[in-house]
Parts: sequence; C-alpha cells; structure tokens
Amino acid sequence: MAGVAIEPVLGGGMLTVDKAFLQKLRDVTQKAGVLLHFDEVITGFRVALGGAQSIFNIQPDLTCLGKIIGGGLPVGAYGGSKKIMDHISPTGSVYQAGTLSGNPLAMTAGIKMLDLLSEDNVYPELERKSDLLCNGFKENVAKLGITAQFTRVGSMFSMFFTGTEVVDFHSVKTCDTEFFKRYFNAMLEEGIYIAPSQFEAGFMTTAHTEQDIEKTIQANFKALQKAKG
Repeated sequence: MAGVAIEPVLGGGMLTVDKAFLQKLRDVTQKAGVLLHFDEVITGFRVALGGAQSIFNIQPDLTCLGKIIGGGLPVGAYGGSKKIMDHISPTGSVYQAGTLSGNPLAMTAGIKMLDLLSEDNVYPELERKSDLLCNGFKENVAKLGITAQFTRVGSMFSMFFTGTEVVDFHSVKTCDTEFFKRYFNAMLEEGIYIAPSQFEAGFMTTAHTEQDIEKTIQANFKALQKAKG
C-alpha cells in the first residue's frame, strides 16, 4: 500500500505547515486509499500532549514517535488504528523487532515522563515560558535594529536572521548564516549553548526557570550586539 509521510511541524528550523495544506493532504489520501503518516519524533508530546495532530485537529493513519517518550533514553514507537496495527505480528504477518524493543529501563523512564507531562498546567506553563523567552528575543532584535524572523509552535521555536518571512526551503536559504556563526559563538561566551546551526529549533522545558529565561534573554542581547559589531 502507498503512503505519504510528513512532519506536521518541521523540527529542523521550526517551519510550520499550513493547516489547510495538511487537511487537503488528509482528504486526498483518504480519497485515494493512501496512508497518511505523521512524523512526530520531535513534535510528539513537545508541542502538546496529543502532538501536533491535536493542535491541527487532523488524525493521520500512522504516527511515529521517539526521543521525548524515552525520558532521554533511546526509544522509538509507532502506532495507528486497530485496523492497521492488526497487521503487526503476532496478530498479523508483518514482523517488527529490535535489540532495544521494550527495553525495561527506557520503558520505565518513558512511563514516568508521560506521568509528569499529564499533570495539570504543564502545557500552559510551557506556553507561557516559551512566549516569555521569544518575546524577550523579539524585543532585543527591535532595540538593536537587527533583521530577524521568528517561528514558534508550543515549546518549539526558531529565530532566523533574514528579512524574508520564513515559510519554505527557498525563504530559509535567505538566512545570514555568517551572522548566525558570530551569534552562536557570542552566546557561548555568555554561557549559553544553543544548537550550532541556523536551521535547528530551540526547545523550552519544564526544568527551565524564570531566572534561566531572564539570563538567556540578557545573553541574547549581548550576543546580538557582538554579532552586529
């Protein structure tokens, strides 16, 4: 059977996909009898407890997950409707196994992580903290007269050094990567380690405190100053 696989939110560089596009993709695949697969390895449990599909209110046929569900340990998972999953052994004829499948340590860490994320106010608090950090970055950019674009979905965010609205591969390529290199090194000098690429997303966690956020905003201002020269 044919299938279409897509990240509903692109984790590398935090590009959002238009909901209308995703809905059209869902409609077309259903009409054609083609499976729609959401890759939520990065977005799963990070942008919402139900992943990006719960934000867009679009249900794929299959979903793959990883990283966060292991509480930091190696793990991956996939799932779908009973009709599809009944094809997997031992119920069906499709065999799947791996050395780390069902690893007790990873499963225990993952269950604990899911318990913690299911507590009250976790995602509203992540939203508030992410908004606080990104607004601080936006204010710094405005004060220094630096051209930048921002994207964010839940606790995932990116800052692109370009004057072009970042919506696709072509607009991403307009980013000033040399400026980012100077900014990255300046952030290191301020004691803040970010992903070493203009095209990687940042993530807020429940462990980050308001003091951490304020320190990062201040470091961002100084790093932007240094990068600007």
